[in-house]
Amino acid sequence: MSTSYDIPEVIDRREGPYGEVALRRHGELLQIIANGCFLMDTSDGRSERLLVDAALGALDERPEPSVLIGGLGVGFSLAHAAANPRWGRITVVEREPAIIEWHRRGPLAELSSDALADPRTEIAEADLVEFVNEMSDTYDALCLDIDNGPDWTVTDDNHSLYSPSGLTSCASVLKPGGVLAVWSAQPSTEFEETLGNAGFQRVRTEEIPVARGVPDVVHLGIRPG
Repeated sequence: MSTSYDIPEVIDRREGPYGEVALRRHGELLQIIANGCFLMDTSDGRSERLLVDAALGALDERPEPSVLIGGLGVGFSLAHAAANPRWGRITVVEREPAIIEWHRRGPLAELSSDALADPRTEIAEADLVEFVNEMSDTYDALCLDIDNGPDWTVTDDNHSLYSPSGLTSCASVLKPGGVLAVWSAQPSTEFEETLGNAGFQRVRTEEIPVARGVPDVVHLGIRPG
């Protein structure tokens, strides 16, 4: 017998600076949809946790490393970083004001309220490409989870972030020996080569098993010391 949960319920829909963004409830899950494209939901979080853990694991034993997270999403990456006392400053860049509000005062607060209250945490409402190009501060780690991967971006202007010039900008916000970690819904040999050509060292890809299809992955590269 079908139930009312068979059809996703739109909780909020807004016109943002980059098009329409919507929050849906499907049974017990919350889903974020941008311009009709499914971005993520609250079903698992393994990928987001591995993104943060892989970045931390790739760092040397420096005390209280700082991390810049590109994309707030449903909050898994932020919550996981804030739950680890080893991290120092945690900055999240999110360009959709609706997503930030859903975390601060909406249904996603149950996932991120503790992390947002953590004194190490700050949220920057900005486009990550512009943020990276304009900032003068540096971090020990940069974790990117703003697209479905380098080969499947949410908006066309995000392509530049994964280009050689975009990766050079990413390197510029990393301290020497800092790590870039990029989540992707599928492996990309071409992106691995681009990382190497952009000067990143110890480039590798870690797989995240999924129920069906090719595994999710995290691409990793280290800025030379």
